[in-house]
Amino acid sequence: MIVALLVVLGAVIAAARLARRMRGLSGGTSSALEVLGQLSLGTRERAVLVRVGERQLLLGVAQGSVRTLHVFDDLALPPAASAGPAAAASAPSFKALLLKSLGK
Repeated sequence: MIVALLVVLGAVIAAARLARRMRGLSGGTSSALEVLGQLSLGTRERAVLVRVGERQLLLGVAQGSVRTLHVFDDLALPPAASAGPAAAASAPSFKALLLKSLGK
């Protein structure tokens, strides 16, 4: 019975490692969805800035719900591929963008 338990436990560990490796093989670097930044607002709440294609969305993420807080018409943060070191230094921080969108 102990041998059977060890075999099952080994199979679960092997499946977990395989799943972790398969998640890393997403099929390329050009993803239509990219997380640009996130800010913790509480123990289980976050504000997340996401780029979907050419649009950027500010999402409120809480336990069991995701809500769109704001859709940016112009790019709040430039895409990582076209942003050089000079653009990254002059880009506003995620906190500044969040406060701006909240009107503070």
